[in-house]
Amino acid sequence: MTARWSIAAGLIAAVLALAHSPVASAAEPDRAKGSGDKGSVEACLASAGHGNRALEACIGKVAGACIGPDEGARRDAEVVACLDGEQAQWDRLLNRAYQVLLKGLEQDQQVKLRDMQRAWIDSRNKTCKFYYDVFQGTMANPMIANCLNLETGRRAIFLRAFVDDLARQ
Repeated sequence: MTARWSIAAGLIAAVLALAHSPVASAAEPDRAKGSGDKGSVEACLASAGHGNRALEACIGKVAGACIGPDEGARRDAEVVACLDGEQAQWDRLLNRAYQVLLKGLEQDQQVKLRDMQRAWIDSRNKTCKFYYDVFQGTMANPMIANCLNLETGRRAIFLRAFVDDLARQ
């Protein structure tokens, strides 16, 4: 049991570190909650430069700004709300990229894209919900929300690369 709590403490520290990474700003704390500025992630992506690494630096930025500099002062539900708000933005970008990509592919490629995306959704959900399977408590909720945000952001960036490639053809 001691090892489990040690792992939990390490994962919580990782969540906190991601939320307060150098790209995270304490300014504009309500953006991730969906307060009307749907362009926060998009604005970051537009200014991030090229390459997946540069784009992935945007993951967690909006949630980190929402959470603020003292995550310990936030309830788990507030942290989850910030992460969920950012994830909703990534999800919109992911779905937009998916639709553009779907329209730009041939029929057999469309079927493969759908299959791939369904498998990814299943994998993401099982992976992120595993935090609860291991820790079995409310402390898993911010970890799950962070995982869902991170994986959704990565997937949006992944699909965006294919859309960009289609645009160049």
